[in-house]
This record gives sequence, structure tokens and C-alpha cells, in this order.
Amino acid sequence: MGQLAEQVSTDIKKALKADELDLPTLPEVALRIRDEAQSNNVSATSLAKVIAEDPGLAAQLVRTANSPMFMAARAIDDLAQAISRLGVEYAANIVVGLAMQQMFQATSELIDSKMREVWKTSTDVAAWSGVLAKRFTDLRPDQATLAGLTHSIGALPILSWAEEHDEFLTDSKTLDRLIESIHPTIGTMILMRWNFAEEIIRVPEGYMSPVRQSSEVDYVDLVSAALLLVNRAGPDVPLCDEPWAKAPVFARIGIDLSMDALPLQKLTEQVEAVRGVFN
Repeated sequence: MGQLAEQVSTDIKKALKADELDLPTLPEVALRIRDEAQSNNVSATSLAKVIAEDPGLAAQLVRTANSPMFMAARAIDDLAQAISRLGVEYAANIVVGLAMQQMFQATSELIDSKMREVWKTSTDVAAWSGVLAKRFTDLRPDQATLAGLTHSIGALPILSWAEEHDEFLTDSKTLDRLIESIHPTIGTMILMRWNFAEEIIRVPEGYMSPVRQSSEVDYVDLVSAALLLVNRAGPDVPLCDEPWAKAPVFARIGIDLSMDALPLQKLTEQVEAVRGVFN
């Protein structure tokens, strides 16, 4: 990491240690949705009433329920029916993730551009994570999607800090180095503060190591594999020819990177459909 990024990294870590760095809180609508989902009396109808307070989120959830990922026989346009199709837990997790998009906003052009870039990558990773979970594992696709959406959530306070200290940061590359250096630690703290499941809290500090060893597949594996697939060289390069093709993570998930074109195309189509929900 460059000298400037190292200096800024040190300043942010000091602020973090002194509890002077503002960590983001979940949007109010996400908190209400999560509270309702955890209620003993929750139902598809009661959850629909809360989600319907945000028409944009409601529409995105209906699109999710109609996506090819669920191979539904008929399309639906009713929010309560969409929640019934997805399940209360799944619907709540997806909407909480969708609500986070509201947090990725800034006033300066550089920071706003970087926030949009981080969100786009997060949604791409989330789409792949959810599809891989459903296709290859017994892990919950909603948890996998949420893990993908939050894997780099630690970038948010870094970018907010950078916006307030623009005398230090003047270019995108410096921001990239800074985020890569410290976002996992901050991301873990944010997810702990948000009371997310432990299996998701482990993701920010684990996903960047595709050679990591584990006795069984977990959400860290799904996000790690998803990020590699998002950053692949291109559709003209066979997956088996990628430099990371032999990473242990794919064997744990059960992905054969020498798969023929048809299964891969179907996976990609499902990913594109899920990605469309977030963008």
C-alpha cells in the first residue's frame, strides 16, 4: 500500500480504536422489517404490510419471487403471495439487503462513484452466492445472498471518512488500496453491531482467501467463489483455464469448472435474473 494510503489507514484505525469512527446503521425500514420477521406472530400478511411502506422494496421483492431462480409455474404480482412463495425468513433477509442500497450515497463525485462501484460488485457477488447456494449446497440461498451483499460493507465508513477528509484522498487507486487494506476488520465490526448471524459475520475477513482450508462448505466459501466468478477474465476464457481454477473452494462447493456450456449458461441466466432485482 502506498505511503498516503498507509497514513490514511493509520488515521482511520486510530479513530476506530477511539470509537470516533461512525459505523453505519441499518436503514429504518430494514430494522422494522427485521423486527416484524422475528415476531412470534409474523405472517406473510403482516410482513407484507411493513414492506409495503416502501413501494420500491415491495416491487423488488415481487421480482425476486418471479425470478427463474424459483422456477415458478406462474407469475404473481401480490406482495403477500411473493412472501409466501419465498418464505418469511427469505423475504425478510432479501429486503434487508435491498434496503442497504440507500446507504451507498455520497455528495462528492469520486466517493459517489466508488460507492456505486462497491454496491454493483456486492450485488454481483450476492447474485452468484445465492445461485451457487441453491444449485450446489444445502446452505440457505437468502443467507448466501445477504453474505454477498455485505461482504464489503466495511468500505462504507472508509468512504464516508474519505469524503470528509478529501485533502488526503484525490484518486481512485488510493481509495482502492485503502479499502482493500482495512475494510474486512471494519466490516466485521459493522455486522456484529447489526446482530447478523455469526456465519455471515465471518465473511468479510475470510472471503479474500480462496485457498483457505475448511472441513465443510460455508458462506465464506460461497462469497469467495462468487467473487472469482464475477471477476473472471471473460466469457471467451473457459473457467478451467482461469488461474484460480484449482482453488479448493470450488471442490468444497462441488463445482466442476470443466462443466460444459449448457449448465454454465443456465447458471449465468439465473445470476443475471437475480442481479436484475438489485439494479
